[in-house]
Parts: sequence; structure tokens; C-alpha cells
Amino acid sequence: MSSTDCNKRSPEVLTAIGKVTLEKLESLASKVRDDVATEADRLNHEILREIVALAMNRVSVKQNESAVEKGDAAWTERTESHYPHIRLHGGALEDDPLKMNI
Repeated sequence: MSSTDCNKRSPEVLTAIGKVTLEKLESLASKVRDDVATEADRLNHEILREIVALAMNRVSVKQNESAVEKGDAAWTERTESHYPHIRLHGGALEDDPLKMNI
């Protein structure tokens, strides 16, 4: 899928993708908790966890940057090689890719 295809998705489609992603994440998390997950299940669980975390981080960044534009206090940081991330408790939530052993 090209970035152009991604940009043509309607809010309804994106909402459905988000809901299905969260449902699949919970299903895989249940398998992991019950110790019945396959190696593929575990890898998919980690990837979905990362996607959800990044999406939540992006929303927080947008909210914080909007707050800063209005004059409120919020701390965000941008780097050349990463999307914006939020500094929290002296650390940073970064958009680093998963380190996978494939």
C-alpha cells in the first residue's frame, strides 16, 4: 500500500481499522496470558502493541502541540529522524522500530 492509498482512507475506515487492531491486540494478549500463543502470535502481539503505543503517542503530541499554540504549557520535542515525541518523566516515547530477530 502506498502512502497515497493511505491518505485516501476515510475517517470511518480508519476508525474500523483502529477497532479491529485493538480487538486483535486483546485476542493475542489473551493467548499470551494463557500461555497458548505461537511464536507468530507473540510477534504479532508485539507489533500491534507498538502500533497502538505509537498511535497514542501521536495523538498526545498533536494535543500538546495544539495546547502550546494556544499558549498553554506542554513539552514536545522533534528530531530530524523521528516523528514528534513527548518527553515524560525525563524520558522520551520514541518512534523507534521494533528490534526483531528474523
